[in-house]
Amino acid sequence: MAESQLIQKIGFVLLLWFFSYNLVSAKPELGWSRKAAAEAEAIALIYCSGHGQAYIDGNIVDGRPSCECNTCYGAPDCSIFFSNCTANAESGDPLFLEPYWEEHAASSAVVVAGWHRMSYSTTGENYITIELERHIRMLHFAVGNAVTDGRFIVFGAGSTQLLYALVHALAISHNSSLPASVVASVPYYAPYRGQTEFFDSKVAEWRGVTSEWVNSSKASSNKVIEFVTSPNNPDGLITQSVLNGSSSIHDHAYYWPHFTAITAPADEDVMIFTTSKLTGHAGSRFGWALIKDESVYNATVTYMEMNTMGASRDTQLRMLKLYKAMLAEIQREGDIFAFGYKTMRERWSKLNQVVSRSKRFSLQKMTSQYCNYFNTTRDPSPAYGWLKCEREVDRDCDAVLRAGGISGRSGTIFSGDQKHVRLSLIKSQDDFDQLLTKMAALVS
Repeated sequence: MAESQLIQKIGFVLLLWFFSYNLVSAKPELGWSRKAAAEAEAIALIYCSGHGQAYIDGNIVDGRPSCECNTCYGAPDCSIFFSNCTANAESGDPLFLEPYWEEHAASSAVVVAGWHRMSYSTTGENYITIELERHIRMLHFAVGNAVTDGRFIVFGAGSTQLLYALVHALAISHNSSLPASVVASVPYYAPYRGQTEFFDSKVAEWRGVTSEWVNSSKASSNKVIEFVTSPNNPDGLITQSVLNGSSSIHDHAYYWPHFTAITAPADEDVMIFTTSKLTGHAGSRFGWALIKDESVYNATVTYMEMNTMGASRDTQLRMLKLYKAMLAEIQREGDIFAFGYKTMRERWSKLNQVVSRSKRFSLQKMTSQYCNYFNTTRDPSPAYGWLKCEREVDRDCDAVLRAGGISGRSGTIFSGDQKHVRLSLIKSQDDFDQLLTKMAALVS
C-alpha cells in the first residue's frame, strides 16, 4: 500500500513538472536583451589605446562608433600624443573613477527596455522611485556622512538644478514682501551667484559675501540665505555657517571619503548631494536634497514640478544600479571609496611634491584627520588644488599658467583674487599626468 502511494506521488510530481515545463516553454524565449548586451560589449571592445573611449552614441566613422580621445591625444585609436597641447585642469569632470567602473562593468550595467517607465509617474510621490530613495538613505548610513532620519528627499538634475530650487523655497518661506538676500563666503562656487542673478527673481537677490554681513545691522533686519560649501569648492576646506539666524543651504557635494575625512554625519536643515562627485557620473545629471522642514520641502517640490516634473526615470534606474553595486562592496576589496581615496591622495601628494620645489607657487594647507569611515587617520585628498602665485610679478596667476600650457580656473571666477587658480585633480589620469609635467616645467 505504501509503495502504491509513493508511486502515485511520484507520478503526480512528474505530471506537475510536465505541465509547468510546457507552460513555460510555450512563452516566447526571453532574449530581447541579448542584442542590446552584444552591442554594448562590442563597443567596449573597441581599442582606443588606453587614451579614450568608444560609446554607443558616439560619432560613426566607417560604419562604426569611433574613439573619443582624451585631451592631447588623437588618431583613430587615440595613439598619438600631442606634446604641445594645453593640459586641461579646468573642469570638474570626475573621470578619475572611470577605471573603477571598468572593473565593475557587470555589477553596474543596466539594460533599459523600450517600455521602461514611459509614464510620468513612478512608484513614489513627486516623481521619486521609492527603491532609489531607500538606497540613498542606506548609502548615507553606511558612509556616515549625513543624517537622513526625519528628512524629506527631493531629486534633481544634478545639484545644479536644486541650488536655485532651494533658494526659491527658503525665500518664500520667510513670508516677506522684500526679496531674500543670498550670500556666500569667498571663495565660493560661481553658480550660487550666477543662478541667483540670472533668474532675477522677485523673491531673492544676490547680495555679496558673508563677511560684509557679519556684525552688521542689515543681517538682522533682512532675511538672508547663506550658501555653505563643505568641503569647499575650490579649496577643499571644511566650512560652517557664519551668519547666526540666517537660512543656510549646505552644499555637501564633496563630503564623501574620496575627498575628505568623514568626521561626523552632516545634520543641517537643508543639505545637497550629487552623484557626479559620488560615483563620477556627472553626465547622468542626478542630485538630491535632504530637507528637514516640511514647508520648505513642499515649496521645493512645487518648484521642481513646475520646472521639470522630476528627475529622469531612466537616470533614476541607472543610479539605483550604481548605488546597489557600491553598497555591495562597502568596506570590502572593491570599495569605491577606498579606490577613490587612494587615487586622490596620490595625486595630491604628487602635486605637492612638484609645487614645493619652488617658492614661486603654493597650495592650500591641509592636515591629516581621523576618518570615521576608514577608522583611521587619513591624509588629505582634495578634489582641487587651490594654487597661488607667490611672486609679485605674477599678479595674474591664470595667465602665468596658461603661458606654461596649463588651463585652470581663475580665482576671480570664485570671487577670489587673480593670484589664485583652481586646478582640477579629478579628471582622467592622462589629464593629471599632463598637469604634473607642465607644472614641473613651470617650477623648474
